[in-house]
Amino acid sequence: MTAVPKNVTPGLKAGRAPAGPTIGAGYAKGLLSFAVAKGASREKLLERSQISGADLDDLDNRIPLARYDALMRAGTELTGEPALALQFGEAVRMQEVSIVGLICEACETTLDVGAQLNRYWRLVFDEGSGIASDTVRLVHNDGQFWIEATNPIFIGNPHATESEFARLVGNARAMFGANPDFQRKPFPLAVHFTHEAPSYLAEYDRIFQAPIVFGTKWNAIRIDEGFLSLKQPPISRYVFGVLSERAQALLNGLESAKTTRGHVESLLIPILHTGDPNIERVAEKMALSRPTLYRKLKAEGVTFEKLLDELRHKMALHYLNGKKVSVNETAYLVGFSEPSAFSRAFRRWTGTSPRKRAI
Repeated sequence: MTAVPKNVTPGLKAGRAPAGPTIGAGYAKGLLSFAVAKGASREKLLERSQISGADLDDLDNRIPLARYDALMRAGTELTGEPALALQFGEAVRMQEVSIVGLICEACETTLDVGAQLNRYWRLVFDEGSGIASDTVRLVHNDGQFWIEATNPIFIGNPHATESEFARLVGNARAMFGANPDFQRKPFPLAVHFTHEAPSYLAEYDRIFQAPIVFGTKWNAIRIDEGFLSLKQPPISRYVFGVLSERAQALLNGLESAKTTRGHVESLLIPILHTGDPNIERVAEKMALSRPTLYRKLKAEGVTFEKLLDELRHKMALHYLNGKKVSVNETAYLVGFSEPSAFSRAFRRWTGTSPRKRAI
């Protein structure tokens, strides 16, 4: 088991999302493994980035973007490879580090990929503002077609831009390399970056194999119009639906984690069975006073008592619908010391007895 580095705050899971910009843990885990494969010490990478190895066990966890950036800097220094971000994008496909990549792989056409990237991009990079921003847009200008990276996360973050551009190009070549329509035109036709030229220009040339311009007005890739209509290798639409449903649930969870209600619920679920999930206990865990927590919940249109009652209702249905625990066990799990009290509450919630629901 990997030890938690000093000064690391663990628990950056769904429901406990850190404030500010975050990135999916799959990206951090992928970068960590890539840097280790290039000779960096795993322990030193975790220590310098202040990331806990335990937070990388679940690829859907959230990692503060500042820690990911620190991991990138540490990896660059410890491997002695200034082009680490560029090479990481080239070598590791999005399908390996994010559910968003799997959804894009299951799209029917390349044009659909852009729509899904915009829909779910916050599962990769989340700005922390609560406002969804498109990641890419298609620009048709003077007879030329460009894919522009528009998300604010790329502004002033050259490592993120070069990594994702290399990933996009590498992914397209891996997917369509044998397609005659793809082979007829170079891909990409040109690449523009807002940042200034780095010292490792040879790596840019090797990876993109196209004219590259630095210090421009935008981060964009020029493509042939035919690229937009390429059909991706077929994947079951059922698979696409399952992945989309899971991604939407993660997106909803990311949003709810930013609300006081979502945070309170995440703290209550592990202690419901104690029968004493009081507001004082939760407020203490949130480093808030009781009146402050009360006001925050009121501003979201709910009281602590109503939130607790609705959470018990939701969790009771979850346990009973799973048909893996008895009515008495469910009563205990949601915090009722007497099954009769649970039955009365369940009738109030649903109009029927929990035993009928459990059948």
